[in-house]
Amino acid sequence: MAQTDMDSGEDGGGGGEPEVIAKASVLGGFTESTEIRALISSLPVVHESIVTLESAIERFLVIMDRYQEQPHLLDPHLEWMLNLLLELIRSEQSPPLLVHLGFKFLYIISKVRGYKIFMQLFPHEVADVQPVLDLLCRQDPRDPETWETRYMLLLWLSMTCLIPFDLSRLDGHLTSDPSQTREPIMDRILAVAKSYLMVTDKSRDAASVLVSKFVTRPDVKLKRLGDFLDWSLTTISQASDQTMGGTVILDGALQSLCYHGTSVCVCSSAPVVLQCLDQCHVAESSQAMLRKLGVKLVQRLGLTFLKPRLAKWRYQRGSRSLAANLSLSQSGSTVKAVSPDMETQSQEEDYDIPEEVENVIEQLLGGLKDKETIVRWSAAKGIGRVTGRLPRELADEVVGSVLDCFSFQETDNAWHGGCLALAELGRRGLLVPSRLPDVVPLILKALVYDEKRGACSVGSNVRDAACYVCWAFARAYEPTELKPFVTQIACALVITAVFDRNVNCRRAASGTFPYGIDIVVAADYFAVGNLNNCYLSIRKWNSPLLLYLLFCRVIRQLATKALHNLTPQAPDYMSTTVMPQLLPIALGIDLHSRHGAILASAEISHALYKLANQNNRPVTDCVLSVSCLCPVCVLSVSCLCRGFGGELMRPAVCSLIENMSVSKMPFKDDPVISEFSYPVSALAALCEQYYQPQPGMADPQMQEVLVSQYIAGLKSTEVLTRCGSALALGSLPRFMIHGKLHQVLYTCLQQSCSQREVCFTEARRDAAKAMAQVCVTAGVSAQGGSDSVVCEGNVSAVYRALLDCMTDYTLDSRGDVGAWVREAAMTSLMEVTLCVVGTAPQLLSPGLVNGMMCSLAQQSAEKIDRYRAHAGSVFVRLLHSNNPAVPHIPHREELLAIFPTEGAEGLNWNAPSQAFPHITQLLRLPQYQYHTLLGLTVSVGGLTESTVRVCSPVSVTLCLSVSVVSVAPVALCLYICACLCVCSPVVALSMCL
Repeated sequence: MAQTDMDSGEDGGGGGEPEVIAKASVLGGFTESTEIRALISSLPVVHESIVTLESAIERFLVIMDRYQEQPHLLDPHLEWMLNLLLELIRSEQSPPLLVHLGFKFLYIISKVRGYKIFMQLFPHEVADVQPVLDLLCRQDPRDPETWETRYMLLLWLSMTCLIPFDLSRLDGHLTSDPSQTREPIMDRILAVAKSYLMVTDKSRDAASVLVSKFVTRPDVKLKRLGDFLDWSLTTISQASDQTMGGTVILDGALQSLCYHGTSVCVCSSAPVVLQCLDQCHVAESSQAMLRKLGVKLVQRLGLTFLKPRLAKWRYQRGSRSLAANLSLSQSGSTVKAVSPDMETQSQEEDYDIPEEVENVIEQLLGGLKDKETIVRWSAAKGIGRVTGRLPRELADEVVGSVLDCFSFQETDNAWHGGCLALAELGRRGLLVPSRLPDVVPLILKALVYDEKRGACSVGSNVRDAACYVCWAFARAYEPTELKPFVTQIACALVITAVFDRNVNCRRAASGTFPYGIDIVVAADYFAVGNLNNCYLSIRKWNSPLLLYLLFCRVIRQLATKALHNLTPQAPDYMSTTVMPQLLPIALGIDLHSRHGAILASAEISHALYKLANQNNRPVTDCVLSVSCLCPVCVLSVSCLCRGFGGELMRPAVCSLIENMSVSKMPFKDDPVISEFSYPVSALAALCEQYYQPQPGMADPQMQEVLVSQYIAGLKSTEVLTRCGSALALGSLPRFMIHGKLHQVLYTCLQQSCSQREVCFTEARRDAAKAMAQVCVTAGVSAQGGSDSVVCEGNVSAVYRALLDCMTDYTLDSRGDVGAWVREAAMTSLMEVTLCVVGTAPQLLSPGLVNGMMCSLAQQSAEKIDRYRAHAGSVFVRLLHSNNPAVPHIPHREELLAIFPTEGAEGLNWNAPSQAFPHITQLLRLPQYQYHTLLGLTVSVGGLTESTVRVCSPVSVTLCLSVSVVSVAPVALCLYICACLCVCSPVVALSMCL
């Protein structure tokens, strides 16, 4: 679960949303100890060479990084690694570079194991204070290469500061000469700490640790704490977060005050520090880290105002020890939640709360609404800590203030912070069971929280945090306390686990609630990783899922397909309850709700039809509401989708028409059917069901209307109208184009392909697609009529039109838009060829096949990876077609040697380094030389470096190795000019001509 990881550190935050599940291998121990020992021992030798030095560092990093997830495995080996490195560092024979290298290795170890544990291993005898301090004072704080040395020395110094002797004893007689003075060690350490609190590197963090350890000493607290606080507050007051330097200074000063030891020491000055923070407006800083440190310091100060004890009124589930619970279960005993008596509570809570606590709580509540997760998380932890020391009545007021974050007037930031705070309160037993009826409904809303913000939605962090709340509650309360809410929470979690569009939320919900084991069975952690799998495969828990999907507004298309899959589980409910609710929404004014209702009506009606068909029942028995209201719905949406939101609504209407048509709804004589002759995706199904009075025969009136309408559309001045008309002609079923084939192919589609205006490129592309669709739909017959089938009388014209599209190199501001037309023409040539070969291969003349294969060879040698790959795949597909084979392919045997059947699938046409060595071999084949050179010319003279780098030397070498005399002079000159980058291919062509 993503959010539960937060409680392992001081400040958590859910950032990314990884779609890949990382499976880390579990290590059994530190197996590289011998290699590490050898690496450390070799440092005096390897540091002399930059190559061996970098190799040693890299190897050390690789080994240590393996233990990032299991750092405790290093514990038995930390001491000897530390001693080996300190031996190098302390040696007088070690040059400065070796000393810095030793500290670098120490830093790598501390980064993996954690500085809090690793620093405790540093030697901290009295004799260590002076040498460590002197070595630290000799460092250059501005040297960017040695920051690891300064960082580790500061941590080491913070340990030596813990010696149980007054530091003045280390000063001795500072000097016998009154004219010479030596600074006391206490002052030297404090000065070093202050100086490193202002640096820009990681040493600033170590300096904060040093301060927290140093000022807790009784002697330092007595003599220097006041001066240090004055310095810190002055620094905070004078620094500005508007500059980089001011931000660094504020960061260091706030860090030094944030540590627990420091905050305890400043207890007497806590009101002054809190007032300084208010005056400096740290909470309003533009820097997230400063706001986080401000919240952290405020909560520390708040704790100093309250008694250091845990509230007796808090809810305690009982023993958290697994061994204790097991022993109790074996003995038959149970551990009940602790509920202290009222007398004990009243005695404990009889003390005054300082006024400053109200200010602290107010700032923490404000931090819950911060725009950064790290601030909200720190504020939530602060709410939990401070509330744990308050009397029950005041704590309940804090809970009420947290619940105010769950208002729909608040942003998603407030909802997220509120969830984190509730989880902290519940985890600590500060959310008493009597509050659960108020809290659970808000958490249920948070589990499905999703708000539109511009063109996207926000709320995944809220839903993830709500799963964390459920996780915390399941571990904080007895099952009897949660029993009234288990069903609601389980249903909400299964909806999130199955249908949430964010993978982290689905996985968090799938493993959150221990009382809903069926959730994990229905949607395990790995299954919910795929969104389509969640929506379309997992079908359990029908009632809550149906209710959610009915009003799902985010992933509407998947939600409606899921409704289709769930309909067989509750057909009566869908027909009598869901459909009557959907149809009014389909007529509403909200665009997204209308869109979802139309899609849902289409999918549910089709699912109900399939159920009726399986049971040999008429469709009207299962789809009563649709049969009554669908015509009105379709007419209304028809008007709406032509206005605002038409791009969204038109596909939905097409889906509705298509599903109603394939469901054979009884609307054949209804006038509404004549309104829907334009949606391409639904056109074929509509014609099959309603425009076919007899099988294989079209309604003459509707046939004339449709064909004339689309032919007229191909002459429109609007490119989208031309595109739609072309695709519509390609979608017409066979009986609708019977007797109209000549008109469709020649009067409209062929002419549309030949118009080379830049603004109609998309129309030419769709016309090329439609030509193949029409030919495949009409079928092939060698002796058939040219007005009904593809035959000897029209096949040449079809190929000429498509081959002409292969020469479309139109350019505009979008680039080579002619490539769209060429790609469509390649696909259409393949489809038409395979169709003709399968029925009447004698229709293909050698000239048609030669022109097609040469054009494909040229396209397979061009520079754009996508189109080169498409051309290559079509070329190889036609070459390897054996059932039956494509006739008249020039140099078939040689081509099969270049592109063997067994290796064709492994050839990556997208990679120039793989494609061009094969393509350039076509230069040896006379039929392909000219067109291959033309394609190579474009590639060599193009702007793609990888393509030029691969194809230029290979093609030049092969060109010189074959007989170039047979190559057309124009192509050869064009090719040479492009290779020499003298001019563009167009200029070269004009020169050659």
